[in-house]
Amino acid sequence: MPHDGHHHGDGPEAALPVFTAILGSRHDPALAEALHRLEHAHAVDELILPRADLARRRLRAVTRAGREVAVALPREQKLSDGAVLALDGAAALVVRVEAERWLRLAPADAAAALALGYHAGNLHWRVRFDGADLMVALEGPDATYLDRLRDFLETGRATASVEEGGA
Repeated sequence: MPHDGHHHGDGPEAALPVFTAILGSRHDPALAEALHRLEHAHAVDELILPRADLARRRLRAVTRAGREVAVALPREQKLSDGAVLALDGAAALVVRVEAERWLRLAPADAAAALALGYHAGNLHWRVRFDGADLMVALEGPDATYLDRLRDFLETGRATASVEEGGA
């Protein structure tokens, strides 16, 4: 069996698998055939992460199958959608990114748009633009964002709606 990039530590948490390397991408031709076979055998587990966690090198999470795992990557490796953390003849573990949620903010006028953009920048929110609307990536509870926007929303300077997916 090839080295699959994980090991079991010593001590009380020895049962927690720790993945220490990315073997490649599920799109790599060298891995795709083996993954395809394992998918047919229902032996591919997925580690579904929020996009914000992709920048992390060390984390603990629960896979789709309910297995608690840890990831401890070297500095030169970065998690991505489709990253293969384990692959052998019996099973595989692949990282998947959960669909992003966005808060669409529609400013009432140009002055509100400028103020809203300034406010989002001060809060270091990750944003994109869709026409005149400001799209804010929801990387925490919706209520946290809506609370920070209360003045804009209550005064009618902007309206807000949550959207699933998108980039």
